[in-house]
Amino acid sequence: MQTPRKSGRAPRALDPSFYARPTLDVLADLVGKVLVHDVRGRRASGIIVEAEAYIGESDPACHAAPGPTRRNAPLYGPPGRAYVYLNYGLHHLVNAVTEHAGFPAAILIRALDPREGVAGMRKRRAAGADVPAVRLCRGPGNLTAALAIGLAENQADLTAGRLRIEDHDVRPDRLVWTPRVGIRVGTDREWRCFWAGHPAVSGPAGDLRR
Repeated sequence: MQTPRKSGRAPRALDPSFYARPTLDVLADLVGKVLVHDVRGRRASGIIVEAEAYIGESDPACHAAPGPTRRNAPLYGPPGRAYVYLNYGLHHLVNAVTEHAGFPAAILIRALDPREGVAGMRKRRAAGADVPAVRLCRGPGNLTAALAIGLAENQADLTAGRLRIEDHDVRPDRLVWTPRVGIRVGTDREWRCFWAGHPAVSGPAGDLRR
């Protein structure tokens, strides 16, 4: 794993303009940002090390492929909001909505490198003390369980409030782009981006693209 670059500036929440851009540009910049959830007055956070893009009704793997529905309404909303849904009745998944209102696109956050609130993450995931901290948020369902993110956070404003994404001036030295994982359609699009060599990445390492 490469050593991240950090400038030392104070952490700050990303503003809406960060998300109101082409989704793949946002995706490249999102790796290295910090997902934060204030849970009952205690802060839980982790550096985003892996994420995937889902773009438009023409993307067969995007929830917007059938057109607007009650479930996918957040995808058509303003950028910088959370889109949280229950996947196969088992796991909550959290996405950051991108582009502009009316165009459905979002980035699924797939893995975090835990930073704050690790003890609470272990309790919420029922993970034993012998599980390395770096594995607590490895996978999109694991990270939402660890950070207590559920349907109550659907449509939350990620630029402010309890659930947000911050810039801590952490920059990965290398990014890898591969096809998305865990889907059966749209597998030709190389819209999965992750921190090269990071042990918290959940899926296969793939080939170095960028």
